[in-house]
Amino acid sequence: MSDLESGLDIYQILEHLPHRYPFLLIDRVLECTPGESLVAIKNVTYNEPFFTGHFPHRPVMPGVLLLEAMAQATGVLAFRTTGRVPSDTSLYYLVGIDNARFKQPVEPGDQVRIEVNVVKSLRGVWKFTGKCLVDGKLVCSADLMCAERNVA
Repeated sequence: MSDLESGLDIYQILEHLPHRYPFLLIDRVLECTPGESLVAIKNVTYNEPFFTGHFPHRPVMPGVLLLEAMAQATGVLAFRTTGRVPSDTSLYYLVGIDNARFKQPVEPGDQVRIEVNVVKSLRGVWKFTGKCLVDGKLVCSADLMCAERNVA
């Protein structure tokens, strides 16, 4: 029997991430297998605030925001895996990125498919692999490390 969960809408995503506009970079979760993987999407529109300056003559989504979108997807996956949600006393931090590669630009009108997989989890530190695709083509990939830390 599979542990595959149905997708999450924006309201369920907001329960699992502390991020809000303009920094929430996941619009929908298509599928989630706790402890294993998550697939999400980000709809990229021309009115994203970063396009004003990156770049006015040819808008391109900054690569660092693709990495952040993958990190946000790992946060949802980690919280779904542990059965918890964020609290006011802790935050889920991106603590490392390795092997980041950018293959092609992401532009207004693109729909980014974000895929993350758990590599391992030990004492609150999680390692993931992630990739972003547009129309089935790889646009970005990276290994990510994240950790939940108390802030109070």
